[in-house]
Amino acid sequence: MAMAAILLLILTLFTNSKADQDFDVRQHLSTVTRYGAVKDIVDKSFLPSDIPDGCTPIHLNLVARHGTRSPTKKRMRELEKLASHIQELLKDAKEKNLSLQKVPAWLEKWESPWKGKLKGGELDSKGEEEMYQLGIRVRERFPDIFNEEYHPDVYPIKTTQVPRASSSAVAFGMGLFSGKGSLGPGRHRAFAVTSESRASDIILRFFDCCQTYKDYRKNQGPAVDKLKEPILAEITSALAKRYDFNFTRQDISSLWFLCKQETSLLDINDQACSLFSPIEVALLEWTDDLEVFIVKGYGKSLNYRMGVPLLKDVVQSMDQAIKAKEDNEAPGSYEKARLRVAHAETVVPFSCLLGLFLEGSDFQRIQKEEPLDLPPKPPQKRNWRGSTVAPFSGNNMLILYSCLANSSSKYFVQVLHNEHPIPMPGCNGTDFCPFEVFKERIVHPHLKHDYNTLCNVNLGQPKQKPETSKLSQLFRWLFWLGNDDTPSHRVEL
Repeated sequence: MAMAAILLLILTLFTNSKADQDFDVRQHLSTVTRYGAVKDIVDKSFLPSDIPDGCTPIHLNLVARHGTRSPTKKRMRELEKLASHIQELLKDAKEKNLSLQKVPAWLEKWESPWKGKLKGGELDSKGEEEMYQLGIRVRERFPDIFNEEYHPDVYPIKTTQVPRASSSAVAFGMGLFSGKGSLGPGRHRAFAVTSESRASDIILRFFDCCQTYKDYRKNQGPAVDKLKEPILAEITSALAKRYDFNFTRQDISSLWFLCKQETSLLDINDQACSLFSPIEVALLEWTDDLEVFIVKGYGKSLNYRMGVPLLKDVVQSMDQAIKAKEDNEAPGSYEKARLRVAHAETVVPFSCLLGLFLEGSDFQRIQKEEPLDLPPKPPQKRNWRGSTVAPFSGNNMLILYSCLANSSSKYFVQVLHNEHPIPMPGCNGTDFCPFEVFKERIVHPHLKHDYNTLCNVNLGQPKQKPETSKLSQLFRWLFWLGNDDTPSHRVEL
């Protein structure tokens, strides 16, 4: 019996050691995860549909998040405060002749990489590359859709007035249309990127126009902090003992943020991230995922019901594509793709409207507007992971197919998440769904909700100031100028 217990202990230690070796922190940074680290992580138990012979893609909808970006001005100040506090702790320890042998050497000399930087939140060069390469892959994957001469009515690109989103839209378009023009060695071409005023953009920034949601999000702050508190307390205690250093909970919160920023932006994962064990990273990731679930995802139906204008826009574009097909409209005279680049607060609710990343019978529960359980705590497995639901450059694509008359349906919708087929519970767990079934089971149950009623929109708002001219917007986008840290209520990631 004793021998069996010893063998079990050895096996457990070996298994944990192997798991630690296989653990890649780059894939566990919640919504601060780089696209390339997770885009090919898929549910291996799901078998994607074989697109039937005789089915041709005729239209594409894209809803994408902006690419990897720099920390905001507020978070950069937080890291500078962290550096100051660590220096205070080091000084205090030295004055008291306390041992610093266990404190990592890098921490003793560390300064924030963003020290002194006055602006933040802009698209990073890594984010530019993510979106540029995404544009190239989309064009190469769907040549039947991107075979027309460019026209803004055929391939409209829509974004928000936040510079990191509009810059991402430009990078995406540069990849999508690369080699199709006459500008420079890369044969680039000019293309249009349009946006609505922040004050009225209920398609891509519905969260910013919804007063009910903004009130809810503000009120949820203390509840979310309370959920996180036990994990932060546990890890703070563990690190204080491990390094013989008087870390505070705020230090641990800031060090976790630093871990994510160093890994995503600087390709450094042997400093802040190395302070934490794999299970501690998994727990901190889970707390971030809880927050995304509660204030952006399935935690409250308002989070995604307010995205109905976007869902309507997507379905309308497919209805118009079908009409153009049925009417035999001339090629180049109708839209073939509607391409949108926005924020995590756009992509997450849209994924929820489609019913993605649910557990078991959760789809039936959201159709009945019943509350869902929170994502299970590690080491339990869960579908809801911020790193795959909405990483930087994360995206949903809905491909409309026209099929031969002898098929069970004439038009089908395939849903891709981060470029991979994903099951839709509303379509019996398949990724390839008859269009009418898609509308009946997934779309129509949401349409009973009116945005203005949900969001307490004041229809008598004063007129907005005139928008910046489209020409000046174009120059800003092309030369990557501008940044925005001004709105105090800004919540996008």
